Amino acid sequence: MDRPTRLTDRKRQAILAAAAEQFRTCGFEATSVDRIAAAAGVSKRTVYNHFPSKDELFTETLVQLFENGAGMPEFAYRSELGLREQLTELLALKMRTLADRDFIDLARVAIAEAIHAPERARALFARLGEREEGPTAWIRAAQADGRLKSGDPAFASTLLQGQLKTFAFWPQVTLGAAPLNTGEQARVIEASVAMFLAYFGSAAD
Repeated sequence: MDRPTRLTDRKRQAILAAAAEQFRTCGFEATSVDRIAAAAGVSKRTVYNHFPSKDELFTETLVQLFENGAGMPEFAYRSELGLREQLTELLALKMRTLADRDFIDLARVAIAEAIHAPERARALFARLGEREEGPTAWIRAAQADGRLKSGDPAFASTLLQGQLKTFAFWPQVTLGAAPLNTGEQARVIEASVAMFLAYFGSAAD
């Protein structure tokens, strides 16, 4: 009884893998559902059974790459550990995604589409925004524990993650820069954590 489910899952994964390759190499407009179906070894009908439109398939492709690249896995606040230790680990997970070439390539396609068709990109960036809720939830918990200053946790999260994006995302997406090496990543993470705690850290911590 489990066999059909496993087959369906395999077909879905094959479609997503084929879509990622097609979107990455050809761009959104030049990629057709027919080409994706052929590359995945499934029928066009099967593609539409899983994804109602090319827009939704593109969104799901990028979201899955974000998650598979350790986008932001569940990262719970732990009161027994130091804030600096936890923040360093959290940003290291985020940095792993920003060093994923497949994710960066598709992000570049997504941003190009956002310029030409903003309405198409809204759903995509809304979904990716949901995946960035992890750091916001962590900050909210640390505030409730009295270890970070009170305030808008989403604002604080945006500032925290913005440091990484400035150095590890936008240069790659817009200028084709190479991913940061291990030493550069550590330097950005250390400085970002220090700046964040200097402003948002509670004097009592």
